[in-house]
Amino acid sequence: MSNNYLQIINGQVIRPFEIAYNASVLIRDGRVEAVFQDNRRLPDVPTIDAAGRFISPGFIDLHVHGGGGYDFMDGDVDGFRQISQLHARHGTTAMVPTSLTSTKEQLLRLLRTYEQASRDTDTGATFLGMHLEGPYFAMNQRGAQDPRYIRDPDSSEYEAILEYSHLIARWSAAPERKGALEFGRRLREKGILAAIAHTDAVYEEVLEAIDAGYSLSTHLYSGMSGVTRKNAYRFAGVIESSLLLDALDVEIIADGVHLPAPLLKLIYKVKGPEKIALITDAMRGAGMPEGESILGHKDDGLKVIIEDGVAKLPDRSSFAGSVATADRLVRTMIRSADVPLIEAVKMITQTPARIMGVGHKKGAIQQGMDADIVLFDADIRVSLTLVNGRIVYSESSREVSQ
Repeated sequence: MSNNYLQIINGQVIRPFEIAYNASVLIRDGRVEAVFQDNRRLPDVPTIDAAGRFISPGFIDLHVHGGGGYDFMDGDVDGFRQISQLHARHGTTAMVPTSLTSTKEQLLRLLRTYEQASRDTDTGATFLGMHLEGPYFAMNQRGAQDPRYIRDPDSSEYEAILEYSHLIARWSAAPERKGALEFGRRLREKGILAAIAHTDAVYEEVLEAIDAGYSLSTHLYSGMSGVTRKNAYRFAGVIESSLLLDALDVEIIADGVHLPAPLLKLIYKVKGPEKIALITDAMRGAGMPEGESILGHKDDGLKVIIEDGVAKLPDRSSFAGSVATADRLVRTMIRSADVPLIEAVKMITQTPARIMGVGHKKGAIQQGMDADIVLFDADIRVSLTLVNGRIVYSESSREVSQ
């Protein structure tokens, strides 16, 4: 056979509905060619010995701001590269770079930087398009988003940004803001995923949002309304609406800090793995030591403190961001939420692939799919990451044998 083949042998292949033990995967030209239910070693094919480890689809992160000391808002091409490499070391093979609330000019610069950076992803996770998080949010639910830039959707503003719609995969907004329903319909027309985020909406407004095209709840429980009272009457908020309505997928920061075990279990019980995407929502502090850091642009972002496995505001009154990596999410769901491995993996592979419209080529180890593959052990410690059949991370310098 020619050198465009690669085989991973002696592993436990995680497939959509089963784990194939003592199995192997054949890769050709960056795609999965076959999955064998045995360890047959094909002649003249370079081989990776999984040594009994799990062979998993690569992790897909729908919502990530940075890592390794870099933030996408810095607007630096090398920063994009460094972030993709950091997260690839933890099993992420595809990601959706995410902005923060900012000016129109900053968003346009960010999109231009993304366009440059997306041409060169040979050394880390690939990019699936930008996620614009804001600026059309509820002030009361802004969290760590900069209040200077929060505003209502303005068609003259977002139409200028939508000139770059081919670079935008998703956009998060508060649907109760003036003009937000029209904005959602416009995103749907452009083929952009509209998500509900940083919002004070109630159930009836969520129904209107769904009708306008919103289909995802951004970081469920974080930055959104729960049950509220108006004139003595109770109204379901976005949290309850997201759990109740099948029309909404949800994403969760499963770092074990943002959501305690009972809430992780509740979300899993109600929504199921087919409707949940695990996200890191990681800022620049991911993969970095504890101490001071910055959320957002390095020059004028928000100062934060990283401790206890999370970023906090300096007065420690609130969380200010996640420092999780994808392997930690899977580990948390297994250990804290009692989720079976195969379903924890589904929530960071197959489900996010479907949500982002790439389920036909990513999210599973099946014939014809992109060979985005991760090897990890029983503790979800990643030892090898392949993107399109190419090794982008290996804990060993001598992984492939002839």
